[in-house]
Amino acid sequence: MKNLENKVAIVTGGNSGIGLAAAKELAEKGAKVIVTGRNKEALSQAEADFNLIGIQADQTDLKSIDNLVEQVSSQFGKVDILFLNAGIAAFAPVDSASEEHFDSIMNVNVKGVYFTVQKLLPILNDGASIILNTSVNAHLGMPNSSVYAASKAAVLSLNKVFAVELASRKIRVNAVSPGPVETPLYGKLGLSNEEVAGFGTVLGEKILLKRFAQSSEIAKTVSFLASDDSSFITGTEIIVDGGLTVNPVV
Repeated sequence: MKNLENKVAIVTGGNSGIGLAAAKELAEKGAKVIVTGRNKEALSQAEADFNLIGIQADQTDLKSIDNLVEQVSSQFGKVDILFLNAGIAAFAPVDSASEEHFDSIMNVNVKGVYFTVQKLLPILNDGASIILNTSVNAHLGMPNSSVYAASKAAVLSLNKVFAVELASRKIRVNAVSPGPVETPLYGKLGLSNEEVAGFGTVLGEKILLKRFAQSSEIAKTVSFLASDDSSFITGTEIIVDGGLTVNPVV
């Protein structure tokens, strides 16, 4: 069912992983989808393969966000759906985490999200849907994830405050918090295929459904939050983790 026809959507970090899966899902539901990212070649590939519109943008650079707003406004007018997906994951123990480690994660995952929302607000339609991609790491005490977890917890706080501040415009703001997902992320962390497989086996035992999620499963949750099917939902976090966070300790 094409329940997003005549809608304009932006997916940040939409050239791979969850972002690309969400962009494809929104497009299949009838939306005109703009994907952003820093990799021009990956954006061009997404355009060619999936009938998406790619715009090169870096959410750590406020001037780049301004350029994104200008391009979207001039080419498409208003926006109905904004999926803040772009983010980075890196891990280090608290006793050795560097200032660069802290700043790089916070600049992308928190500052970048905050100002992308702020600068796009003037071209968001009243009644629009904003979806924030967070993580179950905001709730878990996973070793070496302190800065990453803090960044996602910060975004969950923004989710609630944005929902309150934008309610007068009927703009709904919600968060989706994935558990482990089969994406290229693990390769970007420098893990070998064997390490990823071993990590997946161990972690899979903690997930009630005994497997990682597919990006398409997260994308369907994003599509739900983007559509009128979730018209009475705002300020909420939907956890999509296969039961990881409710698995009993004993």
